[in-house]
Amino acid sequence: MTTRPYVILSAAMSVDGYLDDVSPERLILSNAADFDRVDQVRAESDAILIGATTIRKDNPRLLVNSEERRAQRVAEGKPAYPLKVTVTRTGDLSADLKFWHHGGEKLVVTVDDAVEKVRTTLGHLTDVISVGPVLDWGLVLDELGRRGIGRLMVEGGGTIHTQLMAADLADEVHLAIAPLLVGQPEAARFLGAADYPGGSTARMKVLEVRAIDDVVFVRYSPKERTT
Repeated sequence: MTTRPYVILSAAMSVDGYLDDVSPERLILSNAADFDRVDQVRAESDAILIGATTIRKDNPRLLVNSEERRAQRVAEGKPAYPLKVTVTRTGDLSADLKFWHHGGEKLVVTVDDAVEKVRTTLGHLTDVISVGPVLDWGLVLDELGRRGIGRLMVEGGGTIHTQLMAADLADEVHLAIAPLLVGQPEAARFLGAADYPGGSTARMKVLEVRAIDDVVFVRYSPKERTT
């Protein structure tokens, strides 16, 4: 039986739970020290996953930025960069996005209706697979496990975080809480409405809490819930 990867949901959010505001520019929630922490988690991961909406909106490169950390990965027999993964139901991804042109190997996970569209647009830049007629997160994790991914870092967006939490597929949650208030209902949130395991009274286990300059970092274990 294929072993699924250990899944870490990673996000920076405002005190009132937002990932961004509605301005055209990306809201910077974290700080330099916390960005370095995120870089370390990336370096320790076998793959990093973000959704297609986040790629279109933020146009990230999604790299391990530290040369020293990349060298350490190579010394351990790993590629310099983790596998970069995105998921899409529509296949609406441009070949011009930075995601495809930086770092190492890439993978697009999609559904049957969109797989040929993605291969036509991106087949020369990335591996492309379908997990069937619908996007089943269990099948996504099974596929990553077959590819030898033992540790998966998920960097959003909120829809993906919500789906993985609701399906009880997250092993850890890493939250950097910025001392900001957004207060814009149209802005993206870390989690949305869902039928979460255990309901509203289930308390997750806290693994770590620490201040990183003006950001508070909290690490939870969602599968260790008490009521």
